[in-house]
Amino acid sequence: MDVKYVNPFISAFINVMPQLGINDLKKGNLSIKEKYVKSPGVLINVGIVGDFKGNIIYGTSIECAKKIASAMMMGMEIKEFDAMAQSAISELSNMLTANASTTFSKNSIMIDISTPTMIYGDSTATTNADKVICIEMRVCNLPFEINVAIDNIA
Repeated sequence: MDVKYVNPFISAFINVMPQLGINDLKKGNLSIKEKYVKSPGVLINVGIVGDFKGNIIYGTSIECAKKIASAMMMGMEIKEFDAMAQSAISELSNMLTANASTTFSKNSIMIDISTPTMIYGDSTATTNADKVICIEMRVCNLPFEINVAIDNIA
């Protein structure tokens, strides 16, 4: 897979998170996964159609999701991963994927994104792509994955 389909998602993460007040970000390793993405606690799946098709599956621990949701809610303490925190993390996935979509459009690659689907707990998401590129990130030293699964490039 060409890096031009991966880099906008990394850039979006690095650009959006500081806007939420989260500056402790580190990029980890890239890895290749099979079409099954196991949940580290929370998975948010965003479908992509247009000049290419596939999924972006964001994955993180419940602890990291609560930390991000807290930042998005101006530091409000999040004790449980309740409906409000889940809504905040779903909105984060919209913000990240929309930011990447803007980058693609500037490069004449047109895509549309679906409404995010969140699952949490012990679960696995299945993509249409045979291979998934996983970008490991650290948010305040907690795990966050960006899984890019593209199966049809026009």
